[in-house]
Amino acid sequence: MSSANVERVLNAIEALADVPAGMSLGALAERLDVPKSAAHRLLQSLIGRGYVTQDAPTQDYLLSLKVPLLGFRYLEARRLPDVAQGALDQLAHATGEYCRMAVVEGEGLHWVARAQGATQGLRYDPPMGLDVVLHATATGKTWLATLPEQDALRIVFARGFATPPGFGDRVVKTADELRRHLQDTRRRGYALALEEGERGTIAIAAVFRAHARRDAPVAGTISVAGPRARLSDARIVALAPLLLAAADTVTELWPLRLRQPVSRNTAHDSTTVDRTASAT
Repeated sequence: MSSANVERVLNAIEALADVPAGMSLGALAERLDVPKSAAHRLLQSLIGRGYVTQDAPTQDYLLSLKVPLLGFRYLEARRLPDVAQGALDQLAHATGEYCRMAVVEGEGLHWVARAQGATQGLRYDPPMGLDVVLHATATGKTWLATLPEQDALRIVFARGFATPPGFGDRVVKTADELRRHLQDTRRRGYALALEEGERGTIAIAAVFRAHARRDAPVAGTISVAGPRARLSDARIVALAPLLLAAADTVTELWPLRLRQPVSRNTAHDSTTVDRTASAT
């Protein structure tokens, strides 16, 4: 398969992932900027491999569950959730808020584990499938703050300062703002996002490292997030030590991931997706 065809396949999968309800052949062809005939051939190949299905009543095309199941298999093979889930569960219980872990992959971050600590009232429960917007989240900023400033700015400039729909109005919009946020993050030891990743929510995040040496590379981040109504300035200050302690715990556990044997017969089918409502 040529590189152009590979790119079209990946673009098609990403396009369908953005529209879970499905897309018509014409809409997908327009999105990919290809003739309908070419889009149809591509979709038939994806259907043949089980990545795409076609809704009988509407004839729209949509992703099957094969893509997320592959992701779960990959995470299970790397033992990422096993290492972090205990620490995340404890942090969620202690804070009573939503906690997540992301890992560094190349020049970005990807969500791999979560725990919900809120048992009543408002619950912040965002989807796990979205990309981490580095300049507009506590998770992104806490990692960027560990990089040389020129590298952090280069990574953000390459992506741009635009944000997806639903993000708050207080997101960083300029290089000078980003520099100030990163300086504040280094001073505090953790990042803060006030109604940036989502209106009405506040998040704090800290990094954990691949091992306990201070010069060890950053392996990922842990965050605590919840409604602004609960996360006052005083409560943020109170939660920060719990967050930092959890990050230290994951740093201590992280090398175990490299020593754990990986079973080739892992029952990945037991993995489930939490569909908890965002408010109760």
